[in-house]
Amino acid sequence: MSEYVVSMSNIVKTFGTVQAVRHGEFNLKKGEIHSLIGENGAGKSTMMKLLYGMYPINSGEIIVKGKKMDRLDPKTAIEHGIGMVHQEFMLVEELTVLENIILGFEPTKGLTIDFDSARKEVQKYIDQYDMEVQLDKKISQISVGEAQRVEIIKTLMRGADVIILDEPTAVLTPQEARRLFEILKNLREDGKSLVFISHKLDEVMEISNRISVMRQGQYMGTVNKEETSPLDLTKRMIGREVFLNIDKSYGKAGKTVLEVKDVWVSSNKETSKIRGMSLHVNEGEIVGIAGIDGNGQSELIEAITGIRKVEKGSVILNGKDITNFNPKKVRDAGLAHIPEDRNKRGLNRTMSIVDNLVAVQLDEAPFSKGMMVQKADQDKYAEEKVKQFDIRPTDYNLPTSALSGGNAQKVVVAREVSMGKPLLIASQPTRGVDVGAIEIIRNTLEKAKKEGAGVLLVSAELEEIISLSDRIVVIHEGKITGELMASEANENNLGLLMMGGKESK
Repeated sequence: MSEYVVSMSNIVKTFGTVQAVRHGEFNLKKGEIHSLIGENGAGKSTMMKLLYGMYPINSGEIIVKGKKMDRLDPKTAIEHGIGMVHQEFMLVEELTVLENIILGFEPTKGLTIDFDSARKEVQKYIDQYDMEVQLDKKISQISVGEAQRVEIIKTLMRGADVIILDEPTAVLTPQEARRLFEILKNLREDGKSLVFISHKLDEVMEISNRISVMRQGQYMGTVNKEETSPLDLTKRMIGREVFLNIDKSYGKAGKTVLEVKDVWVSSNKETSKIRGMSLHVNEGEIVGIAGIDGNGQSELIEAITGIRKVEKGSVILNGKDITNFNPKKVRDAGLAHIPEDRNKRGLNRTMSIVDNLVAVQLDEAPFSKGMMVQKADQDKYAEEKVKQFDIRPTDYNLPTSALSGGNAQKVVVAREVSMGKPLLIASQPTRGVDVGAIEIIRNTLEKAKKEGAGVLLVSAELEEIISLSDRIVVIHEGKITGELMASEANENNLGLLMMGGKESK
């Protein structure tokens, strides 16, 4: 009998003219965590979606527990003990946690759902793997980390002993990521087999038994964790060294481009309400906002950009009061914005790459002249940006839905930074992207600063906040708990402020 519970060999998968996987190989042993890594668009998520039956393969072989899978769809995958936790959760926000877990697999008593039986069954998994969730809360009322635990319990309830996790820490705080790792180790010790797709090499090194690498749709090899290092993995993924430490410039900051004065903003969650916040951003500096997700970062950015109403206080951009302006008027006043959710607010995924790149400047020269669209100029611009930001595939007429998450993010970054606005707001700009894309995006933000823009950076990655920022503002439950220069900051003093503590003098 094979030592592998899953074996994938000679896999080929195309989408139209795009060859997502040219030569895919992957195998998984019982009771191991096997990480699958690669740049955005390398084919790793596609490989696992093929295993879960979301797409048919063009050619190749998939064997699950010794049986060749002639046909795979999600129902068949579930029947063979395969579960998948997607990067974007498949949960119904207005249903309770319990209702989501049993959705489609509801136990019944007569003609009604047997919620008591379901609750007892779910509680077994909560206790066995130490996965605390609030069964009677709606999904809209729980944290991202808790929602992810709900997804894991869903797979277990359906009998999964092979669990695929696609970028599971991309939206988690460091504290939530540590909590997830404890759960994954418990699952492994219980004999579950786990596939961990990630860009974060420090996490891969911490959690994995083995690591497989893909590059541009091809399998590049598998190594045991003890036989490799983050530098070695980076070279295997990208073919060169990557430098995430920014050569930070230290010039004198110019005039103030953004002032937030005693701003109050409402929120559905008590901890996210902004209560009398004041801060400023100057020309030629990056101001980082550090804080645990859900402590008002999103509400603050939405208030500045015109998406959410300011209840009290004012927002001044380039000397102009823009409080409660609509988003277009805020942009016209001099703001560019990389939103934290690229799919919800950054892109129209049905539109092409070129259309997304020019979307916010479509009525301006050289992209239009009077009532006439200048297609040749749009194409020329798109060709330049695709090359400059290494967007793959390079065909700018493809819909952005054909792009991996990281390449989609590069489209947003390319569009917003290239406008040269005096204020750039970057919310989670490197969330869910690979190390090569992180390098490009970080250098792009530093270049915008050098060219005189004021940059307001929100990131859940403390290392990113410290390495990019000139000043750091820390918020906790909608209030500023401290401000310090990046040269004085470290994970300890920032962490204390993020938890509501005070700066030590």
